[in-house]
Amino acid sequence: MNKKTLVTIAIFLLAGLFVNAQTYKADLTNSKLTWIGKKVTGEHNGTIALAAGEFIVENDVIKKATFDIDMKSLKDLDLTDEGYKAKLEGHLKSDDFFGADKFPKATFVLDKATKIEKGITTIKGKLTIKGVTQPIEFKAVISSTPEGYKIWANITIDRTKFGLKYGSGSFFDNLGDKTIYDEFYVNINLLIKKS
Repeated sequence: MNKKTLVTIAIFLLAGLFVNAQTYKADLTNSKLTWIGKKVTGEHNGTIALAAGEFIVENDVIKKATFDIDMKSLKDLDLTDEGYKAKLEGHLKSDDFFGADKFPKATFVLDKATKIEKGITTIKGKLTIKGVTQPIEFKAVISSTPEGYKIWANITIDRTKFGLKYGSGSFFDNLGDKTIYDEFYVNINLLIKKS
């Protein structure tokens, strides 16, 4: 197979990733969500598990997408002191932040997505954290794999819009070096397969 043929096939695949309506499920084992939270004195990062995910795609447009995130699975990766690590994870799961016992799942539901062009789509939907639902928009990159499709996205979330105000300089004065920034960041790396 010559180079020109390979390029033609690649263009065809990118131009028509999804033609007929097809349902896909997230591969929970091979999908990964990571997070970064920042404060005046530094930052923390970690992982959180995807609990479920379903997508329906037709004519290069994501028609439906829903996914659930297991808030109890939240883990820190940057701390080496096990005591401090457990303390931070416990605090993030407490009512000061995500209230994981009362609200064990965060959810995303698609409202609308643009046509996938050159492997990129803009996604609009509703994110629910701690029982509060807010609109959210982000770009996603989609590519084919032997197993299905990969979806990558970097999402910026203002936690205060969901009532997570602990340590926020937007709501409390004189926090000094205890200030925690309002925005945190989630990197999504999903593998979806035909269901």
